[in-house]
Amino acid sequence: MQMINESLGGNFVLVGFSDQPELEKILFVGVLISYLLTLLGNTAIILVSCLDFTLNTPMYYFLTNLSLVDLCFTTSIVPQLLWNLHGPAKTITAVGCAIQLYVSLALGSTECVLLAIMAFDRYAAVCRPLHYATIMHPRLCRSLAGMAWLSGVGNTLIQGTITLRLPRCGNYRIYHFICEVPAMIKLACVDVHANEVQLFLASLVLLLLPLALILVSYGYIVQAVARIRSAQAWHKVLGTCGSHLLVVSLFYGTITAIYIHPTSSYAHSQGQFLTLLYTVVTPTLNPLIYTLRNKDVQGAFRRLFSKHSIIGQ
Repeated sequence: MQMINESLGGNFVLVGFSDQPELEKILFVGVLISYLLTLLGNTAIILVSCLDFTLNTPMYYFLTNLSLVDLCFTTSIVPQLLWNLHGPAKTITAVGCAIQLYVSLALGSTECVLLAIMAFDRYAAVCRPLHYATIMHPRLCRSLAGMAWLSGVGNTLIQGTITLRLPRCGNYRIYHFICEVPAMIKLACVDVHANEVQLFLASLVLLLLPLALILVSYGYIVQAVARIRSAQAWHKVLGTCGSHLLVVSLFYGTITAIYIHPTSSYAHSQGQFLTLLYTVVTPTLNPLIYTLRNKDVQGAFRRLFSKHSIIGQ
């Protein structure tokens, strides 16, 4: 505890994009618009999934969890980012930095596992359609969602605490716009090789293992559809799985670059832009991806709005 208290003594400076003041003004507007869209889109999905009984299925149960994760994830990061982009003060309190580190890491880890669970759900829907209701029964869905949340909490308690216990020797300038494990490790004034190995191993478990499960699930899906040799079947599977695949590509394509090679990623400014993609842009796009071509969600929105318009009359 003494080492944690030493690490938390004093404010941190989030350097972020301070060397590019003109870019900060553009980013402020872009991040603000993106955050508002994230709040609107994900809240809408949560509400319509809870209020429309036709969306009472495992797929939309997990989608609701994903929207909740995205809402909390961006909220743990964006308000502080907007504050730093808006004015010259780039500081964050030590307690605020620790909270941001714990919360964002927990929710990011939860999303990794949740996306793998959603891939398994798509596998069951396509490859085991006759047994889908039996396989994905409500108790299993609740257990899987709970496992995702617990894995996120467990990971952040381990990684976050280890990172905060590192001695900083007066180093307080974080060359990033958020308190994130790879950036925080760079503040340490001791050999952090063991920490980097530990971060890499944790990334294998919570990044690459879920990604491998996603690829296996879609491998079975492709194999099952290939046997049918029907264009209509491919079109149906693409409609069923396309949104999830796109979300996985956006999220994993950026977060793996940060956590699998943290040293190389943070040696260049590209690391900050990659982090912007999975912390700000992806949560904004997820609701759009899941609703633009999803007739079930679109129909639920229409029924919900028509119901309210009738009540209003």
